Amino acid sequence: MLAGFRDFIMRGNVVDLAVGVVIGAAFNNVVSAFTKAFLDPLVRLVGGGEVAGSIVLRAASATQDAIVLDYGSFLTSLINFLLTAAVLYFFVVQPMNVVNERLKRSEKPAVAEPSNEEKLLAEIRDALRQQPRS
Repeated sequence: MLAGFRDFIMRGNVVDLAVGVVIGAAFNNVVSAFTKAFLDPLVRLVGGGEVAGSIVLRAASATQDAIVLDYGSFLTSLINFLLTAAVLYFFVVQPMNVVNERLKRSEKPAVAEPSNEEKLLAEIRDALRQQPRS
């Protein structure tokens, strides 16, 4: 039971997945910091105002609060996602595809050894060729 669990954990794909999750979390922090430092101010500059691009809907009565639709934070999150996806594609997926393609080209297919039936037929053929013809 424990040997099966050890084999499961030591398989490459489980370890690769764990490393990918940790790297993804660290990369998410980097992209979030970039977004907060650079993209948020740019969206605020374009949207104008303290809240990064928003639409204020006035309440129907004086007792209700106004509704603020903060589309600026949505745009920032969308840009954040697109940057993350682009970086992962161009710096992880694309290079891995190139490496896998090179490995496939360098691997030569193994020469198939003839089966026992083919060997036996070849021996019969050779024996028939060696017999004198009458």
